[in-house]
Amino acid sequence: MASGEKSGDIFDHETTVLETSLALVDSGAASADDHQKLTKEYQKLLKTTRRIIKLSDKSEKRLTELSHEAQETNRQLEGLSNQLSKYLSPQLYQSIFTGSKAVARTSSRKKLTVFFADLCGFTNIAENLESEDVAEMLNLYLGTMTEIALSYGATVDKYIGDAIMLFFGDPESKGVKEDAINCVNMALEMQRTLKGMQDNWHHYGLQEPLEMRIGIATGFCTVGNFGSDARLEYTAVGSGVNTASRLETAADNSSILMSFDTYSLVSDRIPCQELDTIHLKGIGPVRTFRPVTDDETGLSRLSVEIGSSAMNTDVSHLSTAELEAARASLEKAIEKVQTHLKEGSAQESLL
Repeated sequence: MASGEKSGDIFDHETTVLETSLALVDSGAASADDHQKLTKEYQKLLKTTRRIIKLSDKSEKRLTELSHEAQETNRQLEGLSNQLSKYLSPQLYQSIFTGSKAVARTSSRKKLTVFFADLCGFTNIAENLESEDVAEMLNLYLGTMTEIALSYGATVDKYIGDAIMLFFGDPESKGVKEDAINCVNMALEMQRTLKGMQDNWHHYGLQEPLEMRIGIATGFCTVGNFGSDARLEYTAVGSGVNTASRLETAADNSSILMSFDTYSLVSDRIPCQELDTIHLKGIGPVRTFRPVTDDETGLSRLSVEIGSSAMNTDVSHLSTAELEAARASLEKAIEKVQTHLKEGSAQESLL
């Protein structure tokens, strides 16, 4: 390095002193003054090195303390996050914490399948039981129904006492048709599960088992965050929500009532029965339908699935001639399927 040149190293001065001393030793020209000067410079270097090591130790200790503080803060935030997640639907919680959905007063128009359910005669039940028993019974009911709802991908909107509002189609959707099918299948499973829990209710002092009624409707809704900057609620509003709520009110005990829009989406996969056209307050006349369970259809229900398509029909009302025609048509279909299977096997053997 040329004399006077700086490399930017914090030990530039010490390096220069060392180079000078080596040059003096090599040349044999080192004097007592040179030795004394080099000793003083070494003492300065040793003092500086000790100071740097001390500062480094302090910095390392502080960094360790900051690391522990950050870990503790993360644990606290994780615990708080887990607690807050209990107040949100899992899909909404996930979308917020991954940053895919903003926490602001925003909304969008989407086609949803909306679900309402409540317990029949719950007001009388609550008046005749102790509040602790009502709370335990209600938590068991809501907890069981919510587990079923989440397993089908429903977004839990809210609980209103014993009532439950769910919807399919936001923030996650499998398509309008699949959302509707999942909603109806979920409702059927809820009814089956509640019926199977009959032995649980007498522990709370109930003389009769709980029954629930359900309303389902599909339609365009406005879904998003509503409220103020201080308090927001993620929910859906619109004709689909109103129709589902009115259908639930009009449904019989232990029954499921759905709109034509829902029926049109699920009828090829789920057997349904048309009921009376009813006049819903604020909406007008609405054709109503109900899903038919396997217990009701028995051996008379015929179901054929081909790829993503399906056909469901009740053959009990067909005449002998119509049944013979159906048999012949199905036999031809089976022959075609077998032909394609043989062709496929032959092509695979050539590969």
